[in-house]
Amino acid sequence: MRSALVVVATYRRPEHVRTCLEHIRTQTVAPARIVVVDASPDTLTRDVVAEFDGVEYRRNDMGVGLLAASRAIGVQGATEDVIAFIDDDAYAEPRWLAEILTAYDEPGVGAVGGRASNDRPGEETEGWDRIGRFLPNGTLTGNFGADPGHLVETDHMLGANMTVSREALRAIGGIHDYYPGTCLREDSDLALRVKKAGYRVLFAPDAAVLHVAGTYAKGKRFDLRYRFYGSRNHLLLLTTVLGWSDPHVARYLVGHLVRIGREAVSGLTSFSDKQGARAKVRGLAGGVSRAAADAWGTIVGLGASLRPVDRAAEASREWRDA
Repeated sequence: MRSALVVVATYRRPEHVRTCLEHIRTQTVAPARIVVVDASPDTLTRDVVAEFDGVEYRRNDMGVGLLAASRAIGVQGATEDVIAFIDDDAYAEPRWLAEILTAYDEPGVGAVGGRASNDRPGEETEGWDRIGRFLPNGTLTGNFGADPGHLVETDHMLGANMTVSREALRAIGGIHDYYPGTCLREDSDLALRVKKAGYRVLFAPDAAVLHVAGTYAKGKRFDLRYRFYGSRNHLLLLTTVLGWSDPHVARYLVGHLVRIGREAVSGLTSFSDKQGARAKVRGLAGGVSRAAADAWGTIVGLGASLRPVDRAAEASREWRDA
């Protein structure tokens, strides 16, 4: 039987951490170790972890917006066969870890992602045939709440419920963190590099968690900050994992500029709709502000891609130097 390390990265969500750990404790197959990496500026999470015997507490003193760096701290010194990352607001079903480990029985597997239910009606069938794909135009599909009923080959995973073999993590030199803010794309970075190294990436729908989507440290989920970092970080993903010469980069930039233009136009055309003046102004402001956030994120991403800074470099040194 393979051994597993479970890493929970967190920032100022002590009650979520408590519930997350309670679910991990009820697994039909117990992990060899559990590590909580806390970037919070207080001791509330440390106090919660102290309630659970055997759970290791580690600090990430770099603060908020460094989720991947927290994960890199969590895997330092790992000797287990499989490393499982679960978000503090993701609550694992009892057979979650058992199903993950079973998926590694498939040949050539380097990473396995599990299903993340949002408790939304109909999500089981939404995009069930397009889960975790990296498309020729450089964009990604999600659909990680879908349940196809069997293991599926994918290109990337959702960070709330993803795992990697120690062998694959060593082969790719550990975890990278080029992804600040809302931390978008740090999970795709790991999976795409594992796939690039020649391993298979699988989606295991029976390895399920309930993703309750806790509040963000700053702003709201899917706000303008989310759009800005989505554009910025996606460009970093493509250029650092694939390189500037890869055709996905040019295709993505052209397509993204077209999408930005359409977003801006959607706001302008709101004036032709049969709506009141106030609704038209809101539509105009919304379309233009979304387009501006996407455009500015792309510009910042282009600059950051010229000299990318890996904030997990020091924490991942042992994997790079192995």
